[in-house]
Amino acid sequence: MNLYVSNLPYTLTDEDLQSEFAPFGNVSSARLVKDRETGRSRGFGFVEMPVETEALTAINALNGKDVGGRPLRVIEARPKEERPPRNFGGGGGGKRGQGESWDRNKRS
Repeated sequence: MNLYVSNLPYTLTDEDLQSEFAPFGNVSSARLVKDRETGRSRGFGFVEMPVETEALTAINALNGKDVGGRPLRVIEARPKEERPPRNFGGGGGGKRGQGESWDRNKRS
């Protein structure tokens, strides 16, 4: 079962997160979500526990538990939603025709 854990202290590591859940059963992975630019924790993460009863026990025990001065929020993670592809079309006025390249010396 995949668990979503939020309201985590920013100083917490993946290993710390795993050790919070380990007393309740087998933890196959524990990872914090980090900011792409700074590499710092974003304050939430995911824990994978393969045995559902152990995961439910961990949810009941850890949801609301104070860790680093913050009450954890632990719930079952929802499946990732499919998003439509993002359109990264460039601006630029649209005066050129299809397949026509831009020439800096050409004025239109």
